[in-house]
Amino acid sequence: MITAIDSSILLSVFKDEPSASRCLDLMEHAARMGEIVICDIVVAEVGALFGSFVDFQGTWMKLGIRYDAIAEKTAHYAGLMFRHYRQEGGPRDYLIPDFLIGAHAFHQANQLIARDRGYLRRYFKSLKVIES
Repeated sequence: MITAIDSSILLSVFKDEPSASRCLDLMEHAARMGEIVICDIVVAEVGALFGSFVDFQGTWMKLGIRYDAIAEKTAHYAGLMFRHYRQEGGPRDYLIPDFLIGAHAFHQANQLIARDRGYLRRYFKSLKVIES
C-alpha cells in the first residue's frame, strides 16, 4: 500500500497547527500499512518552510516519507483533468499543482491523505482520499 501525502498535511505538522496530531496519526497508520510518499509539488510547496533542502529532506526521511517524482504520464493526466475542470467552469480556486498532487496519488499511489477538497473526489473518482 502506497499512501501519498498532500502539502496541507505536512504544512499542518510542520507549523504545529491544531490538526497536526491528527495528521501525524494518519501518517503513522499509513506507514504501518506500507510506504508513504510525497511528490515534486509537495517538496516545492512545503520546502519553503525550511532553511535548507538538507534540513527538509532529513525531516521527511525521519517521518518515513519517500520522495516519488511525478511521471510524465501522470503529469499529462493532471493536465487533462485540469482542462476538464476549467471547461466545466471551475474557478481558479484550484490550480495545476493541486491536480498534479491528485494525479500523482491516483497513478502512483493507492490513496492520498489530504484536507477535504471536493475536486479530488470529482476528478479522481476512484482515488481513496483519507481526510485529516
